[in-house]
Amino acid sequence: MRMTWSELLFAHWAVDPQVVAARLPAGVTLDTRDGKAWVGVVPFLMSNIAPRFCPPIPGLSRFLELNVRTYVTVDGKPGVWFFSLDAESRVAVRVARATFNLPYMDATMSIERNDDSAIDYRSRRTHRGEPPAEYEASYWAAGEFNRAEPGSLEHWLTARYCLYSANRRGRIYRGEIDHPPWSLAPATCDERINTMGDGFGFKFEGEPHLLLAKPIDVRAWVVQKCGDGRTA
Repeated sequence: MRMTWSELLFAHWAVDPQVVAARLPAGVTLDTRDGKAWVGVVPFLMSNIAPRFCPPIPGLSRFLELNVRTYVTVDGKPGVWFFSLDAESRVAVRVARATFNLPYMDATMSIERNDDSAIDYRSRRTHRGEPPAEYEASYWAAGEFNRAEPGSLEHWLTARYCLYSANRRGRIYRGEIDHPPWSLAPATCDERINTMGDGFGFKFEGEPHLLLAKPIDVRAWVVQKCGDGRTA
């Protein structure tokens, strides 16, 4: 698949590692930095979505997404673990849940860019049978855009080139992702509502670590079962 990610904010909080690790399945190891687990709330816009060499698919080519994520390793390879992925496209939610074993959920969502270049983002989960969650914030760049330095926290949080998921039987899958290095700026966020971590027992306390990203083109591959190289 190819796609573009834009209007993207990385908002991260340090969370008790034991609380986060307890939410991971067997075979997935929490990745920490200086003894801290980091949980991110990441709102953005997905666009230009299509299989490689194919035109965009109606109903799947553009939608808002908001994910709650942490950082893990499987067989020593670092990647991203998603606790939830809220999206406004009902078709995309069902395709992703069935194909990628990812916890996508229905939500009503909106985005606006204000005159002062602030991005106003709103999301309210509507998925039946899932815990309620809501996010409402405005965010904007508070500095210059640059590539994160290797070894920095910014690089550790964002330079992740695969995702992990699990099916109902607990089998772990890896999906490879490829894109150029992020162009990131420190950000300011006026957060009005954030209950995205409540259903997982995550307490987002203190000032978050905030980064705004420039748009980026991404390629993603079909997930594979970890350990045998075969596709799902």
